[in-house]
Amino acid sequence: MAHKTEDELQIQRRNFRNVQVDAVGVSISNVAAPFLPVFLTRLGATNFQVGLLTSMPGATGLLLALFVGRFLQTRQNIVPWYSLSRLLVILCFAFTGILTLLIPFDHVILATLVIWAFATLPQTALAVAFSVVMNAVAGPEGRYALLSRRWTIFGLTGVVGTFIVTRVIDLVSFPTNYALMFLVLSLGGFVSFYFSRQIQVPDQPPPATAQKSPRRESLRNYLALLQQYPAFVSFSWKRFVYYSALVLGLPIMPLYLVRNVGATDAQIGAVSMAMTLIMLVGYFVWPRVSRLRGGRFVLLATTFGMTLYPALTATTTQIEWIIFFAGVAGFFQGGLDLVFFDELMKTVPVEHGATFVALAQSMQYLSTIFAPLLGTWLAGFIGLGGALWFCAGLRLIGFLLFLKKEA
Repeated sequence: MAHKTEDELQIQRRNFRNVQVDAVGVSISNVAAPFLPVFLTRLGATNFQVGLLTSMPGATGLLLALFVGRFLQTRQNIVPWYSLSRLLVILCFAFTGILTLLIPFDHVILATLVIWAFATLPQTALAVAFSVVMNAVAGPEGRYALLSRRWTIFGLTGVVGTFIVTRVIDLVSFPTNYALMFLVLSLGGFVSFYFSRQIQVPDQPPPATAQKSPRRESLRNYLALLQQYPAFVSFSWKRFVYYSALVLGLPIMPLYLVRNVGATDAQIGAVSMAMTLIMLVGYFVWPRVSRLRGGRFVLLATTFGMTLYPALTATTTQIEWIIFFAGVAGFFQGGLDLVFFDELMKTVPVEHGATFVALAQSMQYLSTIFAPLLGTWLAGFIGLGGALWFCAGLRLIGFLLFLKKEA
């Protein structure tokens, strides 16, 4: 392995610093994310409308991810696209807050859904660009280190931010309190934009398959590429099953907390804080476990551990136990975040990074479309608790797929 020059080492150090400061800005704004479905629920949104909030990014992503990946593959440098996409997504929190203050109460649900329908466009570009940029900054050996630090910052900022929000949100009447929260937290997007623009990665000349070609020929090119990388295909479809189980529970959990448990905003915030706080421990522990036991051990341990959260939550309406279960889930979630990214990027060829990430994202978006709507539909027949049990069962199936070794 060639030694890096002093200039290259300085660029790497600056990149690591910019990635971490970018994480501070993003995580400030992301404090608002868990409150968005709660906001809609308290406005009187139906199960279907809350499910739409989760599924809309998937619909847009499924339609556009391959086109976005192809477009980004032809860019010599996608850092500016990463920065702009992130800013546009975060500004949707600000737009939500502004319209909540300006328009009649009866129209807020529809306005919020329209805003986040628009957000799906930059979210699609962001999902592809993030993986490519982070992989370029970290390199093959630095993915655990870079992302564990980045997501630790997410966790610390998230815990502090959620603590503050849950202590002050009830000081102002609803829905003004949520509107002000969305506006203030969206300011983190400008911090993210400034520092992420400073990331320096080498220009990447587009491969021949990224050039313009007829649609049928493009499809043949994709299929030919996939046949050359069976490890990518195998991991991607297994991740598709497991990710479907994860997102199926996303709209179910806030509905369960509000309607079955009767949790207050402060208690819902405590659930989020418990998960995030223990996730920090996971970000510290799992990279060391990976070095000692390997990535496969981390993959199996975390996919099995994450089956417990929806199952255990469905057994109780005691908020204290649910907070405890959320903490346990946070520990495994930290490892799952790291290992899913690392294992995927191991199978992605560098010269086709944006294309392959876009293909993987398309499968993930397919999950995001049907799984949340399936979850809320099931809840109408078997109840919110039954839907959580279904979610746990699907996660267990995903674990068993990873457990089976390839021939």
